Amino acid sequence: MATANSSNILSSTFYLTGIPGYEEFHHWISIPFCLLYLVGIMGNCTILHIVRTDPRLHQPMYYFLAMLSLTDMGMSLPTMISLFRVLWSISREIQFNTCVVQMFFIHTFSLTESSVLLAMALDRYVAICHPLRYATIFTPTLITKIGIAALLRSALPVIPLLARLAFFPFCHSHTLSHSYCLHQDVIRLACADTKFNVIYGLVLISLLWGMDSLGIFVSYVFILHSVLKISSQEGRFKALNTCASHICAVLILYVPMIGLSIVHRFAKHSSPLIHIFMAHIYLLVPPVLNPIIYSVKTKQIRQGVLHLLFTLKLSSSVM
Repeated sequence: MATANSSNILSSTFYLTGIPGYEEFHHWISIPFCLLYLVGIMGNCTILHIVRTDPRLHQPMYYFLAMLSLTDMGMSLPTMISLFRVLWSISREIQFNTCVVQMFFIHTFSLTESSVLLAMALDRYVAICHPLRYATIFTPTLITKIGIAALLRSALPVIPLLARLAFFPFCHSHTLSHSYCLHQDVIRLACADTKFNVIYGLVLISLLWGMDSLGIFVSYVFILHSVLKISSQEGRFKALNTCASHICAVLILYVPMIGLSIVHRFAKHSSPLIHIFMAHIYLLVPPVLNPIIYSVKTKQIRQGVLHLLFTLKLSSSVM
């Protein structure tokens, strides 16, 4: 009985991994991670604040941008506490229930971000190809429905995948490859038939990411076809320039995501540093770069940021 209890306790605890071989430098390594998280949080909160407070930005394009900022934070923030607990040598342990909740948020919001990028592609398609119908198509009600549908479409399919983990015994090493929990990382430690989880996970990713990426691709085919019909070169450049930020956001999400999946599927025996490097790029690059790209490339956001900075500077000088 004691052995069974001890086995149950063991199976409910996992051990996170920092940067193997560099444990003595973990405190120093935490500094750039802390700065990246700080930049990501401040950048996305700034975007949300500007969109909320500036009436000129109460338009579909900027509502979708606000959704992108929310999904960026939802994907990265659940990992922050566990990462710094490891890097600051507080604890490497994470309980099974906490691990499952962390996985749920990471996978749900990464899939939701893909859906939001598809919605933004459709927004650009309607704005460029059907500008006269833009305001009547993308109403506030439709945008709200798109946001709710994107979240539900991402969250509900993930639940059966994670619920099955509760029935798996974990008798292999309980050490995970990263400083946070990913389904593909946890499932390899199970001492049971994980065929359903593996196949279901591949089908889920292929369907959702595949549908989103196909929708984005088709949208840009129509956008490019419409832009090439514009007679003036300045008009073509202006139309394409409105899509530049979105194209960057798509690449920032999909390239690390595909890279991490390839590493987990086909490079299982490669250096742990490669796995860790790709995993942190996957979670930290979109939240950090998206606000910067949209602030640089989008005039209205850039003006909002400058206005906010000027207001803060003015209020601090008055005090």
